[in-house]
Amino acid sequence: MTSSRPSQLPPNPQSIDLIMLPFQRFAQLESSAGILLLLCTVIALLWSNSAWGESYTSLWQAKLTVGYGDFLLSKPLLLWINDGLMAIFFFVVGLEIKREILIGELASLKKSMLPVAAALGGMIAPALLYLIFNAGTEGAPGWGIPMATDIAFSLGVLALLGSRVPVSIKVFLTAFAIVDDIGAVLVIAFFYTADLAAGYLLWGAGFLALLLVANAMGVRHALVYGLLGTCLWFVFLKSGVHATVAGVLLAVTIPARTRLHAQAFLERARAVLDVFDRADDTPSETMDSDQQAAIYTLEEACEHVETPMQRFEHTLHPWVTFFIMPVFALANAGVVLEGDIGSALGHPTTLGIIVGLFFGKQIGVTLFAWLAVKAGWASLPASVSWKQIYGVALLGGIGFTMSLFIAGLAFGEGAMLAASKVGILAASLLSGIVGYIVLRNLGPESH
Repeated sequence: MTSSRPSQLPPNPQSIDLIMLPFQRFAQLESSAGILLLLCTVIALLWSNSAWGESYTSLWQAKLTVGYGDFLLSKPLLLWINDGLMAIFFFVVGLEIKREILIGELASLKKSMLPVAAALGGMIAPALLYLIFNAGTEGAPGWGIPMATDIAFSLGVLALLGSRVPVSIKVFLTAFAIVDDIGAVLVIAFFYTADLAAGYLLWGAGFLALLLVANAMGVRHALVYGLLGTCLWFVFLKSGVHATVAGVLLAVTIPARTRLHAQAFLERARAVLDVFDRADDTPSETMDSDQQAAIYTLEEACEHVETPMQRFEHTLHPWVTFFIMPVFALANAGVVLEGDIGSALGHPTTLGIIVGLFFGKQIGVTLFAWLAVKAGWASLPASVSWKQIYGVALLGGIGFTMSLFIAGLAFGEGAMLAASKVGILAASLLSGIVGYIVLRNLGPESH
């Protein structure tokens, strides 16, 4: 090791790059997820429509039993995915929402108004257009299906455009999709619940109170929140409120405070690095005891400066992105395409979803964003044009994951669910292709 060492950061650091680095990593992860989701969707469609189609159905309907005595759960594999794994998905969604509200694009009223307005328009217009085709029919419960936006697929399309799209437009898409997720969670909680069991709800309130007390007492160990969160999920599953709502409520209780403040971390880290640098300079394959002690101290400081909320999100995000969402797509995207495709596309439910996602999103997002700017409540981000806002609104029509999830809640099994899947897949494909073309054809002069 050389004896000279810098006492400060390199001159003229690219501070904006440092600020945007976490977001860029997040976007890259979501972009990779979009490709994997697409692959699993294609596999599900091919498998369910092949000569082995029965094996596709039988696999996801196979019973899996877990527990003992009164705490026994016996459900088809499909429901373990939709009620269990997706609760973890919603937990991470809840953490992302909390992060954005505390330190992100939703942290201030001025910054949040544009994505909030866009998301509201992107929920209201699709639902209304859907009901034009399905009000008063057996398809009416599906009004929540076209309200959703799939952040992984939409960011994946943006990634294909590379430098044609500024980072600020990716930030806008992420922010409005997260507000969209808040709306979806509220819709699920209030409109897609079964008969409520008061006893289990009281147990749920008790576990939620314990989680809040743990937060207030400064408990930071993941095991405490994991055990109490599992209990919260179980009683919600039994209560009639959809179990995935427990994931969002658990996220609210995760501490977002650091144990070691930034200045204290900097002082400790510098002192530790000084100790490391003063240690034996003799070239060696291993570190001496002073260097090892310095490394352990620095690791402990890094743990204390990171919040439990950040630690949970960083740990679970890859699992959600590269396992839970692809498995969900594989289990839910398979729909048997029988007979005349034109007739399937003409079904009121299918048509309502296509019109809602494709036309409703582009109308609602663009219109409400424009109204917010004209009213002086919000302003366009730097280097973003209205054409780009419109292109992003088109990408908002990629509903997929959340739309498939809500469709399962609205229709259960049967022909209505099959029709809704056809609509979701068709609308998501159409929105992705047209959105890509619109954004790709925008030149530098449009920025």
